[in-house]
Parts: sequence; structure tokens; C-alpha cells
Amino acid sequence: MKRWLWIVGLGAVLVAAIVYGLRPQPVAVEVAVVKKGPLRVTVEEEGKTRLRSRYVVSAPVAGYLRRVKWKEGDRVQAGQVVATIEPPRPVVLDARTREQSDARVQAAEAALKVAEARVLTQEEQVRVAQADKDYWHRQQEREEALHKSGDLPISRVERTRAERKRADAVTEAAERALSTARAEVENARAEVVSARAALRQSSGGAEGELIAVKAPAGGRVIKVIRESEGTVSAGDGLVEIGDARAIEVMVEVLSADAVKMMPGTRAVLERWGGGKPLEARVRVVEPGGFTKISALGVEEQRVRVVADIVSPEEEWQRLGDGYRVEVAFVLWEGEQVLQVPASALFRHDGGWAVFVVDGGFARRRPVKVGHRSGIAVEVVEGAQEGEMVVAHPDDTVEDGKAVSFSAKS
Repeated sequence: MKRWLWIVGLGAVLVAAIVYGLRPQPVAVEVAVVKKGPLRVTVEEEGKTRLRSRYVVSAPVAGYLRRVKWKEGDRVQAGQVVATIEPPRPVVLDARTREQSDARVQAAEAALKVAEARVLTQEEQVRVAQADKDYWHRQQEREEALHKSGDLPISRVERTRAERKRADAVTEAAERALSTARAEVENARAEVVSARAALRQSSGGAEGELIAVKAPAGGRVIKVIRESEGTVSAGDGLVEIGDARAIEVMVEVLSADAVKMMPGTRAVLERWGGGKPLEARVRVVEPGGFTKISALGVEEQRVRVVADIVSPEEEWQRLGDGYRVEVAFVLWEGEQVLQVPASALFRHDGGWAVFVVDGGFARRRPVKVGHRSGIAVEVVEGAQEGEMVVAHPDDTVEDGKAVSFSAKS
């Protein structure tokens, strides 16, 4: 009897083991809780800071630049002298060129004397023409009075009128010739001055006024373009100045993201090196885009977006020109938003669905979603606060499948 009891017991254990082994095992999954909390939809891109206003101080005239004593980071006041330019240094001339310069001076002085003599001659001609003009004017008055009394024929009066007109024309021509002669004198004098200055310069005796180049605005020296002394041409850059307190952030975003932004859009500057993120506001979304090749070799249409920092200056005063920042443009945000992890969603019948854990089993449930961020999605319909959903559903999870789960951290 005992032997049969042992056989029956062993058979029952064997049957139980077979049944347990053939029983479907629950799928191990990770779950997340449907909850309410803040949700923010952002576009994140890398950007860099730049000065809103920068000035390149250039040489107004050609000359010899004295050494610039300013260094990068120095503060400059508006109107302060940042560079000094001397007259051009004398050039080394050979004997032939020096003799040519002497001959030019002598020729200019001779031309001046000729022009002055021509002025004297023209002045004498003007006096003669004016005297002749006065005579015929008086003669015309006398003859017209005699003609009115009948003592003089009209033919004599007309001949006198013609002579008076001729005298007027001669006088006018003489006055114009005198003006031309005087202009020639001034030109000759300028030529003499230029020739003598060139001769002094070639002899090492150049003199002239120093040109003080002043800062157009206050700020800091961003870059010293030309530090050493030497010859400069008109328009050559010398020093670059900018207001370090007027910093803006320039970001290149995809054109598809740029259309979602507008002036006033909030932006958050993260991982810029400070203790906490900085607040900024979009000021300009440029209307024109450009093509840029990404690191993966893909052509992208990007648009430049400029934002102003609105956080207190003491929080970002160590930011400078050209510093790298990571910018998150906030397109939408809410405080108490019902949400699930984005990884919990999957496509089903043309819409979205999640697996809700109910009594140890996975139940597929269609949901309607709203705003999406990178890691969370707003649930409009289909889920309730406090329910658990499969965080990362795969092919092993099916509707009605038993699951064993651990909470998502």
C-alpha cells in the first residue's frame, strides 16, 4: 500500500511539473505611471553669442601709424583717441629725382609769375574797356537828348547805340578774362606749395598735422587689427570695438522649426558654463534661409534666429563674444499636463495606442495625443492619471499577455 502511495505521489508531482512547465510565462516589462506634471515643447540647437553693435575703427587718411597701445579687453570711452597717424614718411630719392623735384618747383614758381603778370595785364584791359564803356554810355545819353529836340538824325543815335553795346561786350569779356587769370594764379600758387612740400618731404623735412583717430562709441576693445607702427592706407582697419554689455545669441535652426517661432518666443540658454540657465527672448527671425551641410553630409535649409538675453546682467557678465551656448526655444508649455513617456506609444489602426497593465495583463488601449516633447507626450483621451503603461513595448508584448513588471525610474 505504501508503495502505491509513493507511485501516486510521484505521478502527481510529475504532472504538476509538466503543467507548470507548459504554462505561458509572463513577459518581463518596465512600466511607467500616467501622471500630471509640467510639459514643455522645445527646439534645441547650439548657438553662439555675439556683440549686438561692433565698430571697426579705420584709418581716415593714408599716413604713418604710431604703435597702438590698446589691448583686447581694455575699456574705451566714446571720443577717446585709439590711434595716431603721422604724415607719410619721406621716401628715399636719387639725385635725378631730386633734380626733377627742384625743376618742378622752379617751373611752378615761373608759372606763378606768368599768371600774376597776366592778371596785371587783364586788369589794365578791364580799366580801358570800362572807360570806353562809360564814354559811350554818356555819348548815347547826349545824342538821344539832341534827337528828341530835332537837332540830330536818328542814324547817328543808332550808330552810338551800337558802339555802346560793343563797349559793354568788350568790358564783360575783359572781366571774364580777369577772373580766369586770377583762378590761374591761385592754381599756380597751389602747385608751388605742392612742389615745395614734395621737395621738403624728399629732403626729410616733411611737416604736417597729426591725425587723432577717435572711438565712435564706448565699450571694450574686441580685437586689435593693427598694433605695430607702419604705413597705412585710407580705410585700413585699426581697432575693433564693441559694447560687451549688449550681447545677443545667434542660432541657426531648421527652416521647419523657424516657422514655429516669432519675436517674443521664450528661449532658455543651457550648459553655457554658469550656475543656472539664462532666460532670453527671440528678437528677430531672419526672413531668408540658407543651405548648410550637416555633420552627416545632409543638406539642410536653416534660418538664423537672434535672441536677446533678459536675465540680470550680473548672472551672465562673464559671457563674451563668440561663446558657445545651447539654446532651447520654448514653443509650448503647460503646468498640469496628463502625460506618458514617448517610448510607450506605438502605432495601431492608423492612430496611437499604449499597453495598460491591468491585473497583471497587458491591455492595448487607443489614445489621442496632443503636444509632444522629446521624452513625454500629452494624452488627451484614452488614459487616466495613476494607470501604469508599458514603457518600452516590443514584439513580445501582446494584448492580454501576462506581464511581470518593474517600475521605471
